[in-house]
Amino acid sequence: MAGKATKEEWFEAVVVGSGFGGSVTAYRLAKGGRKVCLLERGKRWPPGSFPRTPYQFSQALWDPSEGRYGLYDVWFFQHLGAIVSSGLGGGSLIYANVILEKPQEWFTELGKPWPINYDDLKPHYDAVRQMLEPVEYPEHYARKTPKTRAFYGAADAAGLKPFYPKLAITFGKPDEEPGTEFGDPEKNVHGEQRYTCRLVGECNVGCNYGSKNSLDFTYLSKAESELDIRCLHEVKSFGRCQGGFRIEVVDHSKSVEAGPNRRIPPERKMIFAERLILAAGTLGTPYLLLRNRSAFPNLSPRLGTCFTGNGDFIAFAARSRFPMDPSRGPVITAAFRVDEGNQGEGGYYIEDGGYADFLAWVGEIAALPRFAWAGRRTGLKLGWGRLRHRLDPNLSGEVAALLGAPRLAGGTLPLLGMGREPPRGRMKLRNGLLDVEWSFDEARAYLSRIRSTLRILTAGLGAEFVDNILWRLNANVTAHPLGGCPLGETWEQGVVDPETGQVHGYPGLHVADGSVMPGTVGANPSLTIAAVADRFADAILSGNAPVP
Repeated sequence: MAGKATKEEWFEAVVVGSGFGGSVTAYRLAKGGRKVCLLERGKRWPPGSFPRTPYQFSQALWDPSEGRYGLYDVWFFQHLGAIVSSGLGGGSLIYANVILEKPQEWFTELGKPWPINYDDLKPHYDAVRQMLEPVEYPEHYARKTPKTRAFYGAADAAGLKPFYPKLAITFGKPDEEPGTEFGDPEKNVHGEQRYTCRLVGECNVGCNYGSKNSLDFTYLSKAESELDIRCLHEVKSFGRCQGGFRIEVVDHSKSVEAGPNRRIPPERKMIFAERLILAAGTLGTPYLLLRNRSAFPNLSPRLGTCFTGNGDFIAFAARSRFPMDPSRGPVITAAFRVDEGNQGEGGYYIEDGGYADFLAWVGEIAALPRFAWAGRRTGLKLGWGRLRHRLDPNLSGEVAALLGAPRLAGGTLPLLGMGREPPRGRMKLRNGLLDVEWSFDEARAYLSRIRSTLRILTAGLGAEFVDNILWRLNANVTAHPLGGCPLGETWEQGVVDPETGQVHGYPGLHVADGSVMPGTVGANPSLTIAAVADRFADAILSGNAPVP
């Protein structure tokens, strides 16, 4: 699209993506008086709209080429899979609400200091916490939550110093029932009533009660009147133009409204901005820069480097001697930290996990050998009774066996690890598609140390240690991909400036998401991503980041 931009399609800043980087940046710039447009490829997910049935989940995946505009975007590269979110609020829609700082002594990578340190981020950590209002899992719930008591007790007995991490969830007071109304529906972007946490373990599949203090209910609701929020707008390309940047966008809204059985080509639009902030996530932002490299030929050679899965690892404590009821409470309630080596170079966190009740049923059904054997017992009892003409009409015991013992679903606890995996992955394009070169062999030593600690914890839970299937396939999966546009003081050292988030050599072009991390956060990374974005917004508002 050539010609001069109209007033309606020109902005002082366009932010691409509404996750922890994009929402914070858009909020800060809009509150600072800038004319800001926030582009989100996904749709709004108000309370009550998140999938719960198998069919709903089949429709909740992101693949516009197949007419799918759902919540989950699932990737698998050689040896590494990743799950990210697509929707207004980004990853906050499906994360487990844990708000942890990157430990002060962990601001090094492979023996070298990060280009930012803890003191640089401390005021921004505080600012983000003030918005998200995280709290520890309340004691009046924790003492009644079996998995929390079991995890905390086993970790404490092993000398692992457990604690309750702060969670961005609104819980009920001791004298209130879970699920109590709170907040004014008119003051959030969805116009929906919110309810205090119902303790149903559904954090990672989207909270249908609005209990999570996700980005749509916090940053975006508080800036909605000052922001131009455009959902179902996917950025395809961008380049420089006089006075800033032109951004080509496809608008999927009409395709979504037409329904899954009607394929309407998306409308292409052009938007212009004085400043462009890419916050499409670790898989999205490097991909956009790699795809548009011809328009930005002098991008740093560090583009695509420092990729890491933040050391994510999952295993299971199965068939515990006592029920742990993993669907009771939020997904994560307790944790402990392990420091290893100089400045914690091999450190990691371990956290309890959980899942919704409907996923427990899936787990029971998946246990086909046990299910079949229990069914055989029921059939034998019926057959033997008929032969003897003494049919026992009471099959309650057999039905109970058919449905499963508490040692299977109720006695199986997911255990989550994350930490300081070496950031040696590389992102690149292969036949025009994103590819990640990540070596399982290079991560094996680190992952094996986490695995050993999980075995100790599992023994304390009176359970059997069970690997996730990917471990046996020399592969892994992450929910926290990081890197690809690492911070660096110079063009040779990184893609973006550590103070402003500005791409070296291109004034007005910024990155503000998990891709700027020069290595692992080690802890759950959401708070650190948001704090870094808040720091960049300070620099932009103070005039320290020039535009073309």
